[in-house]
This record gives sequence, C-alpha cells and structure tokens, in this order.
Amino acid sequence: MNSRLARLRHVVLDMDGTLYSGSRLFDTTLPFLSTLDSLGIGHTFLTNNTSRSRADYVSKLQKLGIPASGSDIYTAADSTIAYLRDELAGVRRIALLGTPSLCAQFEEEGFVVDWNDPQAVVVGFDTTLDYARLCRTAWWISRGLPYLATHPDYVCPTSEPIVLVDCGSICACLEAATGGRKPVVLGKPDPSILRALAKRRGVAGGEMAMVGDRLYTDVELAQRAGALAVLVLSGEATAEEAARRQPPPDMVVSDVGEFGRTLCEARAEASPL
Repeated sequence: MNSRLARLRHVVLDMDGTLYSGSRLFDTTLPFLSTLDSLGIGHTFLTNNTSRSRADYVSKLQKLGIPASGSDIYTAADSTIAYLRDELAGVRRIALLGTPSLCAQFEEEGFVVDWNDPQAVVVGFDTTLDYARLCRTAWWISRGLPYLATHPDYVCPTSEPIVLVDCGSICACLEAATGGRKPVVLGKPDPSILRALAKRRGVAGGEMAMVGDRLYTDVELAQRAGALAVLVLSGEATAEEAARRQPPPDMVVSDVGEFGRTLCEARAEASPL
C-alpha cells in the first residue's frame, strides 16, 4: 500500500461528508489540503450534487475558507454535458429538470432548455421541483426521448432533521410513472469522470486517489476506474458497512486528516536517506 501512496500525484475529493457537513467545515480539512500542497500532490473537488453550479461551489468553498477556483471543481453536470457532446452530438434542446443554476450551466455550454420540443431529457437534483414540471418530464420520457440522469444518489447528506430527496429518488418516481424507463446515469460511480479528470490533469489512473464517504458512489467509482479507493468515516458510510463490502476499499480512515498523515508517512518511507 505504501508504494501506491508514494506514487500518488492527484487526489480527487468528494465534498459534503468528506471536507464538510452542510455548512460546517471539518477541523481536519484545511490542514489536509496544506499537506497535499507540501507533498506536491494536486487535487480536484468532485461532487454528484447538481443542485448547484460550478460557480456556486466555488463560492461555498471560499466562504468555508477553502481556496478554490472554477478549474478546481468537477460536478456530475460536467460529466453529463460531456456525454451529451460525445454520445448525442446532435442534441441541443433539452427538457431539464433542475435548479435555475443547473439550467444556467447547461445554457452556458450551448444547450437550450426547451419544454415544448426537446430532443432529450436530463434529470438532476432539483431542489425547486414542482408537480407540473415533474409531470411534463414524465411525458417526454414516455415519448421515448433519450433520457439522462446526472447522478444516482437517492438522498443528499445533511445535518438537518430532514431527508433531502435527491436525483435517484426523483428518477425512481419517473420510472414508476413511465412504465419502467430507466435513465443513462452519469456522475459517480461512472468511471468516465475519473478518466476525464486524469486526462485533464495529465496523470495516470493509478496515480490518482478518490476520497469520499460513500461506498456506492465514491468507492465504486475508484474501483471501476483503477484509482486508489479511500473511504472516510466522517460522512455516510460506517466501518461495519465498509468491512462487508466486496471488494473492500483500499483504505478506510476516520477522516481526511488521517489520510494526510498516512500519505506523509508513505512519502517519508519512500524517500532516500
């Protein structure tokens, strides 16, 4: 394991549950990011949450005291846009079930949100969801249009006394209403995300680590893409759940601080005297 850690050149970081919870920054986050800088290891912030745009995340991270720019952020919306361009190149008009900021991101990339004559349907984490748009989305799905979901998460993590119904749950509703139609699901754990990031950052898959708090998105993504799978226990998954998973994560740590210390130890062990 230490030899793999010593080779790491880039760390991909989930955000909510890994670096912070809601609006609470974990004490270990800023020291960990400083550790990556001191070791010459790059990082990218990656999230499945498409209720916010890339600009929204830059603002949130900066308010929490985390240095970030747009180039540091990659979201499931970016992955969905890449899929549309690569696999559905003729599509420009989309019925998009998402927040205004998500709609704005797609429009900035040249797509038109069109509920009257769309060429494809895209469903995201819509915290502004209303019944009329949900029903209209079901209609277009039932007509057989190409159908994409930005990510598979059923709920969004929160420290508040509420369940935040996420994209996967919205799609489950639409599946029931449209005779069982399922979307092409982008976002974590689809391995194309890490492959695109590896190409963008100029590193090999084996030189990357994916760090997150969910087994079925973060860990599975790393395993499918050939990256180091690091599970933190500061969010959703428990040590017991990690122990039951087959194959297990490469590493299970209490938080990013423990991962940072392990990285330092591996680099020190690998360095010549």
